Amino acid sequence: MTGNQQSLALLLFGVFVAATLAITTWAGRRRHGSPEEFYAGGRLFSPMENGFAIAGDYMSAASFLGISGLIALFGYDGVLYCVGFFVAWLVVLLLVAELVRNCGRFTLADVLAARMGRPPVRIAAGVSSVTVCVLYLVAQMVGAGSLIALLIGETGPRARAWTVIGVGTLMVIFVALGGMRATTWIQIVKAVLLMAGAATLTALVLVRFHGDVDALLSAAARHSGHGRDFLAPGLKYGGGWTARLDFISLGLALVLGTAGLPHILSRFYTVPTARAARRSVIWSIGLIGGFYLMTIVLGFGAAAVLGSDAVRTSNPAGNTAVPLLALDLGGGAGSTGGTVLFATVAAVAFATILAVVAGITLASSASVAHDLYASLSRRAERTPRSEVAVARIAAVGIGAAAIGLGLLAQDLNVAFLVGLAFAVAASANLPVLLYSLFWRRFTTRGAVWSVYGGLLPAVVLVVLSPVVSGGPEAIFPGVDFHVFPLENPGLVSVPLGFLAGWLGTVVSPRGAGAIGNEAKYAETEVRALTGAGAA
Repeated sequence: MTGNQQSLALLLFGVFVAATLAITTWAGRRRHGSPEEFYAGGRLFSPMENGFAIAGDYMSAASFLGISGLIALFGYDGVLYCVGFFVAWLVVLLLVAELVRNCGRFTLADVLAARMGRPPVRIAAGVSSVTVCVLYLVAQMVGAGSLIALLIGETGPRARAWTVIGVGTLMVIFVALGGMRATTWIQIVKAVLLMAGAATLTALVLVRFHGDVDALLSAAARHSGHGRDFLAPGLKYGGGWTARLDFISLGLALVLGTAGLPHILSRFYTVPTARAARRSVIWSIGLIGGFYLMTIVLGFGAAAVLGSDAVRTSNPAGNTAVPLLALDLGGGAGSTGGTVLFATVAAVAFATILAVVAGITLASSASVAHDLYASLSRRAERTPRSEVAVARIAAVGIGAAAIGLGLLAQDLNVAFLVGLAFAVAASANLPVLLYSLFWRRFTTRGAVWSVYGGLLPAVVLVVLSPVVSGGPEAIFPGVDFHVFPLENPGLVSVPLGFLAGWLGTVVSPRGAGAIGNEAKYAETEVRALTGAGAA
């Protein structure tokens, strides 16, 4: 990196950070200290605005940096991430969006409480939501560390540590001062910038190859070091039955996990009606689908223009493929065009990280305050203002936890880390959500067992997997205590979550309580389908 590139990129960083802080300050002045304002922005956003915000929340560093890097390194197998991330929105649109908006207020636990208002259910959902959010935050921290290390030319642990600490501090400020209103507008601005940046790079890649996609793919295969195998399945997930099962596990997690992500579910409460929630998802599907098509072009473009070895040399996980591609497309190192394009893309990627971490931190702090604090504290001690105050304090604690874990996992691919978060969401949150919405006999015991029956196996299997120990790319490469062969636990933990919910329900005592629970289900069903009594 040259001094001009570093200076310009840092200047653009500064401009975006200043703009987002201005938005936060503006939104902070308009807040009234109520939970509805802090968690849901007053439910005043239009479907289009919320659709852009959902897209901004979902198109994270994993999408822009991680998936492009995986495609640049592994070709066809990297594209499978795009397919999984996008197909997941059909589950959200058809099964979740409207029903969640009608049944809940601010969090996943509110949907469950519509049928089962017992504190253990709300506590279990709160614990699960915080776990998913922290895992997702770690991926964004890793992306921030890789990006800034490339920018300043310093790859040492101290530089990455300060980068992660800086991002964590900013996200706490965004959430604590601005709440959902500021977070939403930051995500809208980020979505516009990201789509514009991705479209510009995609156009430049296609121009480089005169619009000939076949020439692009042929060059990518030629410069990948793998030949035509680069364009065929199996380069990453074809090494044997373990690799193939790992792919199935990953696909299951990606397709089912989106509907259980707390920061995505919370976005449905920022619009006034269930119909607006459904239209928000339609807007977001269009934006996200277009973005992932461009991501595929960028991944193969990085392999064709730079070569897979150059991408791997810069960052073993491939997280810097897009910024390096921008540098080359603009004219190369030292050129004015390369400097401007690299700095712009780096700033957009940084904007992506800041916006996503703000949304995730807000969702996790809402779970701490609205679910855990509200369930564990005495009713006389709780007020709307005290709950919001707890949420702001929780944002600080969650930020600190994400910073610490981000430093440990800084050498892992960000798309892979997000895949783990999706696996936990699909295992712990989705089963209990679907059972609550669609199974009349579902009980409180079934809900608690479903959450912990998916959460605990998912977390334990990750700890005992090759991701944590047993290999040179593990978090702890010097030790080996892995006993679970798959890198992604979804193939085992998702069925366990559904099984635990069913088992907890069938062993629940039948009687007046069960009759009352089924009556509550009928009431919830009417509310979910019609919106009668919705917040």
